[in-house]
Amino acid sequence: MSGIQALTEDLSLYVHWPFCLSKCPYCDFNSHVVNEIDQSVWRKGLLTEMKTLAKNTEDRKLKSIFFGGGTPSLMEPQIVSDIISEAKKIWRVDDLLEISLEANPSSLEAKRLHLFNQAGINRISLGVQSFNDITLKFLGREHDAADSKRALEIAKKTFENVSFDMIYATPEQTIQDWASEIRQAIEFSSNHISVYQLTIERGTAFFQKHRKGEFQMLNGETLADLYELTQDKLGSAGLADYEISNHAKPSFECVHNLQYWKMKDYLGIGAGAHSRLTDKEGVRWAFRTQRAPSKWLSETKAYGHAVAEKVFLSLEEQIFETLMMGLRLKKGISTADFKNTFKKSIEEIFTRETLEILLNERLIEMDDKSFKATSIGRQRLDSLIQFLFSDFDLNPHSSFFSRDPVS
Repeated sequence: MSGIQALTEDLSLYVHWPFCLSKCPYCDFNSHVVNEIDQSVWRKGLLTEMKTLAKNTEDRKLKSIFFGGGTPSLMEPQIVSDIISEAKKIWRVDDLLEISLEANPSSLEAKRLHLFNQAGINRISLGVQSFNDITLKFLGREHDAADSKRALEIAKKTFENVSFDMIYATPEQTIQDWASEIRQAIEFSSNHISVYQLTIERGTAFFQKHRKGEFQMLNGETLADLYELTQDKLGSAGLADYEISNHAKPSFECVHNLQYWKMKDYLGIGAGAHSRLTDKEGVRWAFRTQRAPSKWLSETKAYGHAVAEKVFLSLEEQIFETLMMGLRLKKGISTADFKNTFKKSIEEIFTRETLEILLNERLIEMDDKSFKATSIGRQRLDSLIQFLFSDFDLNPHSSFFSRDPVS
């Protein structure tokens, strides 16, 4: 049953704020639009759940805190400050504790960035998404390109560590369109950029529009060309692709997301937050909280937490998640760490035939130090993982294996 060893001390904290001013048509995150929010009630709920779920982890070292959503920059800065202060009381703190917050580039939120810096945030992640106003309108964003540029200038004057998100492969986008946007991204870039291909997720407004034929997605060949262009241009600008969708200057990789990709423990609080915690017996637990904000509030008030589902991960599920997350990284997975964790090498788990097919197709590379997906393999990672596990009788809990990390 056990795989991930309890001796790992690093722990990260994720704080979910589930509210937005509007729902973007591509977004399938747990976000809600409401008329009024009693921030004092949410402050109490978040602090309560953090204290409750932190039990038996107090001896850990806190590596990072990430405020995500939703739109966490809609939180009162004092709530952010209170959560950070309480977290530092509960856990030992890493000397280089990374504390990130997601924000939108709207003029209203940009004016509040210095308040979040004073509250303890030392890394900001702006949801720019595009420098093209037509694309921003299609994506349902509240800001325009000028807002983004102003917000980035403010952010770079306020924070040493600035990241922003971009979305590409929108309908009818050409290579020339995206090349223009990349040039602007490089011009305004600081330390870190996350670039995501647009995907159509079930349950979103785009899913319905796409099904009705209101727009068409780009073909696979164009997607590959756009991906290669992204890697080339950002890499040449000193923003290395350390992960499928993330680029950074040296030493500015997102510590929090690396915790996910390297299978470290993390605790999630707030409506719909996920956690992975390893107990003292070495059993790795996955749990998530209630998604509905009202239900999360009522259960946190009644029980001190709103955990809706909790399962232990089998050895096979841990291996599946390790590869699903670790192969996203350009460096891949340390073969020594893998064997130390699971007591078997990769060659002992997967058949020689399976590995040779992937090697011959140039989808993976492996030696005595690492097991990693090639550039082509990372573009086809879902299919690669599916092929690797085709001989396994594995049916991972879908509610725990369906989300990408935050940015």
